[in-house]
Amino acid sequence: MRKRLLSALVSGFFPALLGLLMTAPLSLLYAQGSAGGARIIEEGQPLVMIHATVGDAAAAREAAGHRGGGSGSTNLYYHGGTTDGIGVETAPKIYLVLWGSQWNNNDPSGEAGILQNFYNGVGSSSWLNSVTQYCQGVAGGTFFCNGAGTAAGNPSGIFAGTWADNASPAPSRPKQSQLAAEAVNAASHFGNTTASSNASVQYVIATATGNSASGFGIQYCAWHSATSSSDGNVAYTNLPYITDAGGSCGANFNGLGPNAGITIVSGHEMAETITDQFPPKMPP
Repeated sequence: MRKRLLSALVSGFFPALLGLLMTAPLSLLYAQGSAGGARIIEEGQPLVMIHATVGDAAAAREAAGHRGGGSGSTNLYYHGGTTDGIGVETAPKIYLVLWGSQWNNNDPSGEAGILQNFYNGVGSSSWLNSVTQYCQGVAGGTFFCNGAGTAAGNPSGIFAGTWADNASPAPSRPKQSQLAAEAVNAASHFGNTTASSNASVQYVIATATGNSASGFGIQYCAWHSATSSSDGNVAYTNLPYITDAGGSCGANFNGLGPNAGITIVSGHEMAETITDQFPPKMPP
C-alpha cells in the first residue's frame, strides 16, 4: 500500500513525553502532499518514504490550497502488498539500534532515553490504534477492510529491544546502502534470521548527534525503506538525531518544547512502517 496516515488528534494518553506527539495536530505533519512520499536517494537502492520537513510540508499545503486542493480527500485503497501477500505488520515489533561509537557519552538531548520510553509506552495506545484500519489478505483495490483480511496490529509489547552497536564508529554521513546493511546486522543480532521472523518487524537505525545522513533537516526529517537479505526482507527507518534539525523537524512545534520532534517524527515512521513495511522498489 501507499498511503499517509489519517490524522489523529488526541489529548495525550500517557505522561508528558508522549504528550509531545499526542497533543500536536498530527494532520499538520502527516498531510504532507507532494513534500513527503517516495524518493530515490541512492542509485541501485529501493525507494525510501520520507517524512518531510516542517517547511516543506507547509509549502506543499499552501500550494495545494492555491490549486484548490485540500478541501476534499481521496480514499486510500489496498495495492496488494508484496508478492507473498505481506501488506501490513500484523504483529509488529520494533527494535532500536543506536548505531556507532559516536553515541558514547554523547546524547545532549537525551534522545536514546526518550525513544526507548516512547516505544515502551506506545503499544496498545488509542493513538496507534489508527493503524488497525489497514489490513492485508483482501483483494487489490479494496478501500475499507471492515473486518475482512488481517488487520495491522497494535500490541502492548511492541518494543522488542535496544542494541547499542557502539564498538566502532558509524560512517560520518551514512548512505542508504550502509543504513540498510546495519539493519540486516541488527536482524542477525536479535536472532531474526528468517523471512517469517522479519515479516512483522522494523529496525530503527538511530544515528548520533552530528552523524546524520546527507539531506537531513533540509530534504527530510527521517525516512523508512526495506532491503532484501538472506534473512528475508528487512524493514528499517533512518532516524537521524532529530533535535540537530531544530524547528525544521519539530522543535517547539505548537509550543511543545525543543524535544517535540523526537516523538513526532519517530511516531510517524513507526506507524507508516506498520502499515507499509515494504515500500515498492520503483516509483509507481
